Amino acid sequence: MKRPVIGLTLDAEPAGGWSKLPWYALRQNYFSAVIAAGGLPVALPHAPELAADYLDAIDGLLVTGGAFDVDPALWGDEAPHPKVTLKPGRTDFELAVTRGALERDAPVLGICGGQQLLAVALGATLLQHIPDELPSDIAHEQPNPRTEPGHEVAIAPGTLLARITGRARMAVNSAHHQAVKQIGPGMVVNATAPDGLIEGIEAPGRRFALGVQWHPEYAVDAADPLILRAFVEACA
Repeated sequence: MKRPVIGLTLDAEPAGGWSKLPWYALRQNYFSAVIAAGGLPVALPHAPELAADYLDAIDGLLVTGGAFDVDPALWGDEAPHPKVTLKPGRTDFELAVTRGALERDAPVLGICGGQQLLAVALGATLLQHIPDELPSDIAHEQPNPRTEPGHEVAIAPGTLLARITGRARMAVNSAHHQAVKQIGPGMVVNATAPDGLIEGIEAPGRRFALGVQWHPEYAVDAADPLILRAFVEACA
C-alpha cells in the first residue's frame, strides 16, 4: 500500500552553531514517528510563494514546534512580550501553507508551536506568556526531560481526540510558554491541563484539523502514537 506523503515544517536557525550559514533543523523523532505511523515524511523549506506547489505534492501537513512564537500582531494583540521570540520567515511560510491546506480541506496536525499556529490560522488568540496571564503551579515548561511526562491532560468526551485515543486522560510532556487563549469560530477545545489551560484544539467541520500542545512524537503516553496514526490514515 502506498504511503501518504506528509509534509513537515522545519525550524530555521541563523548563521552560527552547526553552520556558518543559515540552516534548517528538525528532530529526527518527528520523521521516525511519521514513518512508524505509516507515512512518508518530507521536509518543507520556507518558501511561502511555493505553498500551493507543496500542497499539490503532499497528502497532509504536519506543523511542528520549535523555540519560537507566533507574532501577536497576527491575532491583533499588542506588542510582543519580552519573552516572545519571533521567526518571521518561518511563521510567514507556515501560515501560508497551513491556510492553503485548510482551504483545500487537507489533513493538518499541529504540534506544540504548530498547534498555536494552526489555532491562529483558524481565528484563535494566544496567551503571550503563561506565567503572566495564567499563573499556575503546573510547570508548562517542565524541568524534567521531554522524554518524560510533565503533567496530565483531561480529554473532552465526544471530540476527535477522544475517539482517536479512547482516553479520558493522558500523560503529556510540556515545553511551552504560550497557549491558546480563546478559540476561533468552528473550533473546539479537546484537551485541558489541570489548571484549565487549553492543551488541544480541533475543527470538527474539517476532514482532519487537530492540534495538541504536547509532543506526541516522543510517545511518553501509549496513546501518543495513535494521534500520529490517525493523522496519517486521514492523509491516506
